[in-house]
This record gives sequence, structure tokens and C-alpha cells, in this order.
Amino acid sequence: MRTDLPASVPIDLHTHSTRSDGTYTPSELVRYASEKGLGAMALTDHDTVDGIQEALDAADKMREAGEPAPIIVPGIELSAEYNGQDIHFVGLFQDWESPSFRTQLADLADSRVGRNHKMCALLTEHGYPVTVEELEREFPDRIIARPHIAQHLVDHGLIGSVEEAFNKLIGDDCPYYIPRAKITPEEAIELLLTYHGVPVMAHPLQYHFDTAQLEQFVGQLADRGLRGIEVYYPTHKPADTAALMRLADRFGLLYSGGSDFHGARKKNLDLGTGYGHLFVPGNLLEPIARCAKAL
Repeated sequence: MRTDLPASVPIDLHTHSTRSDGTYTPSELVRYASEKGLGAMALTDHDTVDGIQEALDAADKMREAGEPAPIIVPGIELSAEYNGQDIHFVGLFQDWESPSFRTQLADLADSRVGRNHKMCALLTEHGYPVTVEELEREFPDRIIARPHIAQHLVDHGLIGSVEEAFNKLIGDDCPYYIPRAKITPEEAIELLLTYHGVPVMAHPLQYHFDTAQLEQFVGQLADRGLRGIEVYYPTHKPADTAALMRLADRFGLLYSGGSDFHGARKKNLDLGTGYGHLFVPGNLLEPIARCAKAL
């Protein structure tokens, strides 16, 4: 796989498909990435690698037909917990076909299933009827998560919008939110490293850290094997990106970035360009690929 792209070619190393909580299938996402002129795209669905083969096949078919297609980077996004808040890690180039890796991901998915049953029971008890069985029928072949519960409530006329469902019912600290068992940041990093994936801290400015706390946390994780940080993200201002580059340089971390594209689930946020100003340069890909080969 060629990964030595020039800086002028845009890439996107953080995207989601229907295999988790996005609205584009992996094939649709690959074709859209081509239309957007992306040189590479990482599929980083939550806690699953089930869409990667479809994405790879779609890109191969496009090339066979003489159409341009982006490089497909196998990826994943893992959720961890630190001091009561979610911390996300994107893994890139991991050995996604490993049976033991998939077994461990299945264990993580089981924790989601238990949480979904509890949340559905609580919603039903308080006048918002929904069952996991209904969700599985309505959203086949997907890792069922809160966005699917919210969409069900909207589709069945139980609430006005997905945003309202999160704001009033199932968002963090809302009445019917049930936390799920999560791994620690160190465990997420170790899992990715075990399967030759490059662990990258996702959207580092979304966490409740001040500058000193973020620096301390990143340094702590760098000692445990963190290899990269998302310096490019749709909500980052140029000053944010510059500050994160300095932070990455201090701890010898790779630069990464992406749109966190979910399709229609994130309004006005587009693949590759985020809210219109995102540009992730293609020359970030080769150092990440080299890192993966060395793991």
C-alpha cells in the first residue's frame, strides 16, 4: 500500500459508517471520499472493524473500473474512561483481521448490549417504549448505540429530534442515560499496540482538561505507548492546532487528524473538510504507516 502522499493531497483519518453510528455505508463512504478528492481515508467505526473489508473491496472495484479511489486505512475508535469521562482513541493500521482482536472487540460490544437493554427498559418504563430487539431489526448489521435509540424515538413520534433525545433523555447526565463498562485509556492503548495499531488520542480538546491537565495526561499516556494525537479536527482553530503540534512535539507524538464524519448525524460537518476549514495534509500518512510497521 502506497502511503507517501504529498502534503497538498487531503486525507481524512477519522470517519464513521453505518457499521457503527454513521449514515453512509462503507462503500458509500469510499465513493464519497473519492468525490471529495481525498488521497486516503481511515474507517474508524466505534469498537468494530466489520466495515473495513467492504471499504477495501469498494476501493478495489473503483480502481478496476479506472476510477480514482482513496487509500483505505484500517482503523477503529475505542472508548475509554478516565475520571468519569469518555476518552476516545483512534487506532490506525491495526491487524483488523486477527481473530483474537475481533474476540476482544466482541467483548466490548457485549458491554454495549447490556447497557442498551437497561436503557431501553428505563425509557419504556417512563413512556418511551423501545426494545433492543426493535433496534436490531431497524438497524441491522450495526453496533447499536445511543444514536440508534434516539433515531427510533424520532421515527416512532416519541420525540421531536435526535438532538432533543440527547438533550432531554439519553445524553450524558440525562434521566435515562446508563453508562456502560469501559476500559481505561492505558488498556485501550495496549489493545491497539498488541495488534500493531497506532494509538492516537482523538479530539483532545473535547475533554474537560485545562492546558496543564491535558499536558500531564498526554505525557502520562505517551509513557504508556500513545503514538499520536489529533492536531487537526473540525472544531480546532489555527491556534489550537499549533498548540497541539507543540504538545505532540514535546512528547514525540505523531500528528493525525480527521473530520469525525458521521454523515447526516452531524449537521453541516462534511467529510474531509469538517465545517469548511479542515485540511489534513497527506504527508501525515507515511510517518503513521512507518510507525505501524515498526510495532
